Amino acid sequence: MLVDLSSQFANLAGDQFETATRTALSRVRDFLGFDRSAFGEIRENGSIEVLSSSAIAGIDPLQVGTLPLDFAWYHRKLRAGEMIVLQSLPNDLPSEATAEAEYCRSTGFRAHVNIPISVGRHFSGFLGFGSFRETRRWPVDLISRTKLVGEIVAQAVARKRSDEKLSAAWAEVKRLKDRLEQENAYLRHVVQEKLPHGLTSHSPRFQAVIEEVGQVARANTTVLLLGETGSGKEVLAQAIHEASGRKDRPMVKVNCAALPSALIESELFGREKGAFTGALARQAGRFEIADGSTIFLDEIGELPLELQPKLLRVLQEGEFERLGSARTIKVDVRVIAATNRDLAQATRDGRFREDLFYRLDVFPIELPPLRERPEDIPLLSWIFVKEFSNSMGKQIEKISADSMSTLMVHSWPGNIRELRNVIERAMILARGPVLQVKLGHKPIQRDSGKPMDGTLNQAERTHIVRALERSGWRIRGANGAAGQLGIKPTTLESRMKKLGIVQTR
Repeated sequence: MLVDLSSQFANLAGDQFETATRTALSRVRDFLGFDRSAFGEIRENGSIEVLSSSAIAGIDPLQVGTLPLDFAWYHRKLRAGEMIVLQSLPNDLPSEATAEAEYCRSTGFRAHVNIPISVGRHFSGFLGFGSFRETRRWPVDLISRTKLVGEIVAQAVARKRSDEKLSAAWAEVKRLKDRLEQENAYLRHVVQEKLPHGLTSHSPRFQAVIEEVGQVARANTTVLLLGETGSGKEVLAQAIHEASGRKDRPMVKVNCAALPSALIESELFGREKGAFTGALARQAGRFEIADGSTIFLDEIGELPLELQPKLLRVLQEGEFERLGSARTIKVDVRVIAATNRDLAQATRDGRFREDLFYRLDVFPIELPPLRERPEDIPLLSWIFVKEFSNSMGKQIEKISADSMSTLMVHSWPGNIRELRNVIERAMILARGPVLQVKLGHKPIQRDSGKPMDGTLNQAERTHIVRALERSGWRIRGANGAAGQLGIKPTTLESRMKKLGIVQTR
């Protein structure tokens, strides 16, 4: 019978477990002449669950589910994994088992054996038999053979649980895969509908920036955009201009860091013929060209100190003189300035005029770096894929899941500009409808003792990501990232959430 049961349970399908277990308990019960049999499990939380029960006609089987808590003595024995052998009930019960004794008298329960069963670390349970018609002796060899039946069933339970976990894991993988496919399709659709300078975001921080843009765009207020290099300040300036009443005229852009110091005044304010050697003709400056429109002064912190009073006059009075001329020119220009420098500190250091700083700082908008808005990485990636698909004539249907995971965990020191470059390189190498993205060179390591670019949060994020990569993204344990960093796992998880570090493996 044991051989037969073993072969039946060896390849048992999950949906056949309950029926097969009930049949096996009935066979053993009848073979050994018992009246009732039961198989159950002791859960990690201490609850005792009956998984299957069988009884002869006229005797009620145990109800499948949690055993009542009335039998304190019996439950304590089960949780301790002790063998319970009761040959004559209720006489064999200790005095403390009052509820158990009452149960035996009321039901006519005469004898009982309960055998602890365990399979590795995955299952801990019991196999019980009872007699209502007569007292019974329980020989040791009979108990040992009966225990084999329980182990056969327990192994089937362990396999069933393992199969269920595996099925659940595969279902989750499929769910995530389907979700990624849907997001890819959605983002492609969104990108097709958005204008080049349309602003959209899934990041709460950047959505707050968009709201500020909407509030200030219709006014003529000077705007100061603050953010790291490559964080999208020019795009935001364009969005402000296109949402303003000056949108019918093009926005004039000036990069103050790109103009030679000897020519920046004439470029901004214009020059007369002969104003300096090589000035062969009169030339209108950028402020004249921007009259009635918007001028975007990028890298305003690089403007030479000697030219700052002239810019301040334009902001306050709307007037200036061309280089080499005494005639005052009046203009109506809305100024949007941008910088990746700390202008307040530059003012304290004497490198930037205090009055000009306060004139620019009327409505400051701080752009979060890309690492602090990881929710936008998939959307921005698809914007660039669409851009390069049109120019390169390549049709991309989706971005691979591994590539998107790589993009999500990168620290992006170059921000959106770096992301665009990475996507462009991937598009050049693309040979099919699925885009595979690989990051380029590693970030440049600067010599120790020299100041590093970036914020403290960026440095912390990079340090944490490296520790996670070394540990295979394992947080806890002897070789986990928390141990490497010398902090508690809960502290590391909190920092990962704050810095937008997503575990993908």
